[in-house]
Amino acid sequence: MAAVQQTIEERLRAGFETLTRAERQLASHLLRHYPVAALGSITALAKGAEVSSPTVVRLVQKLGFAGYTDFQTGIRAEVEERLISPLAKHDRWAGGVPDTHILNRFADAVLGNLHATLAQINHAEFDAAAALMADPARKVFATGGRITHAMAEYFVTHMKVIRPGVSLISEMSNAWPPALIEMVPGDVLLAFDIRRYENNVLQLVEMAAEQGAEVVLITDPWVSPAAAHARYRFSAQIEVPSAWDSTVAIQVLVETLMAAVQSLTWQQTETRMKRLEGLYAQARFFRRAK
Repeated sequence: MAAVQQTIEERLRAGFETLTRAERQLASHLLRHYPVAALGSITALAKGAEVSSPTVVRLVQKLGFAGYTDFQTGIRAEVEERLISPLAKHDRWAGGVPDTHILNRFADAVLGNLHATLAQINHAEFDAAAALMADPARKVFATGGRITHAMAEYFVTHMKVIRPGVSLISEMSNAWPPALIEMVPGDVLLAFDIRRYENNVLQLVEMAAEQGAEVVLITDPWVSPAAAHARYRFSAQIEVPSAWDSTVAIQVLVETLMAAVQSLTWQQTETRMKRLEGLYAQARFFRRAK
């Protein structure tokens, strides 16, 4: 069986320890902002990573490319390969799947996605995003696309228990103005956008950024265009043996983010939860166990 060719991102990680200090600084910048950082000019990349243009050239050559143009061509080819329809995605994997039960194959892929996602999360950035959402002076909004809007709704349902001032923004554009009029500089927008990236998510993120909102984006390894407007971006692995992508790793990020906010606001959250439980009891909302 032929060996599976490494992606450019995998090559960056695999060879990281062999790089010079400046090259590691550049590689770290690329991995934090992959692949968006590599899609601009060599000058913009060098400036963003605070290295010289010759350092960029040396790194891409170590990755096996003739030069920066060749490197960008490789990046774009990988991105295009992954921005495919569900039918094409099914055809790609269905012919060569291992002869084992779908439960095992799917679970293995999901566990691999989870490990890979958590391994690349910048802890300081994650903590900073949680701190923004825990700040009582900031309102928190959330939105998503056709599939990921369910993640935004799940987040808002729980966050409303943790703290006040949390709202879901509909994916329908006619609902945006009433939501955006409530948004002031410093408020937080949590946005979800995975392949195939949706224009309405990008447009809403752009409008929120113009309002002065701090955007936290949860996307996939190939990175939504909305990342250009995000203060913090977290990429989740989503590929599984299915015509559809998996949101399991995204769900873990969301639940961990909520747990982090709850930890930061526990004194207020505990009081809020006790009041809520009292209201549930008064309304006889839940059935009593027999």
